[in-house]
Amino acid sequence: MLTREYAIVAPARAGFAADVADYLQRSPRQLPSRYLYDALGSALFDAICQLPWYRVTRAETALLHRHAAQIVSGLSRPLNVAELGGGNGEKLAVLLERAGVRFRHVHLIDISEAALDHAQSRLAEVPCSQVTTFQGTYEDGLSELTRVRRDGSWTVLFLGSNIGNFDPDAARALLHQIHGALEPGDALLLGADLVKPERELLLAYDDPLQVTAAFNRNLLQRINSELGGTFDLDAFQHRAVWNSHAGRVEMHLVCTRRHAVRVSAADLELTFEQGESIWTESSYKWNADAILAEGRAAGFREAGQWIDEDAGFALTRFMV
Repeated sequence: MLTREYAIVAPARAGFAADVADYLQRSPRQLPSRYLYDALGSALFDAICQLPWYRVTRAETALLHRHAAQIVSGLSRPLNVAELGGGNGEKLAVLLERAGVRFRHVHLIDISEAALDHAQSRLAEVPCSQVTTFQGTYEDGLSELTRVRRDGSWTVLFLGSNIGNFDPDAARALLHQIHGALEPGDALLLGADLVKPERELLLAYDDPLQVTAAFNRNLLQRINSELGGTFDLDAFQHRAVWNSHAGRVEMHLVCTRRHAVRVSAADLELTFEQGESIWTESSYKWNADAILAEGRAAGFREAGQWIDEDAGFALTRFMV
């Protein structure tokens, strides 16, 4: 029988306000991408994953479907899995259903309470014994995992090219932390989007239906709703750009006219000039060899890599 435990550490409103005050006063102005994922943001991202121009989710799901048995091969029993930022749990469910073995413990780590709720519902249908949720950052969730670790091998899933939301130094630091949370015989399964033609990349982050634009602008609505902000959403336009030098797609909210803003909970007042932007997300793109090199640098050894050449996506298994 499926049982559930809850280890929820909700992101504090004060922390959100402090980050907004800090990042909006930087040059260039920024907002941390983790705050894109409130309940509405999570629903909009699920919609993005269905768009024909955003191929990451379909490519990764297909790779999991085809290679699930290989992904868990050689791991000692009982099998346990922890997923970082798994969203609605669909890809994890595919792995659990296709692996051909039962998992004892599933540990879900996500910043979004709505995503955790959806994942729990989805995982009620698959062969696992216990689901534990942790609402918080990846780093805090990994620390919690080391505290509650149980017998057997553990596989950490870091899918959806979420690694791409971290700049190179932060990505390396996170891979080192994941390695530190694991023990010999454990594994990491890493999904990463690969470099592809600029037009294809930009369509994935600036779709003709403007779902991604709504996802991006919802961050301002969240500030208005939760922190007493006065952003006029009509004054900001979504823009995606490919920064070839840095190897990343950037999402920005560009102010279309001079606009004064107050955020009460952050004790913040500022004025945006026409053309000034807020940098809300980065999505770094990889090549397959660089993924392997970063894993080795973090202390892992490579144990399988599966690539969808057409979609430009790689799934890589590392072992401790």
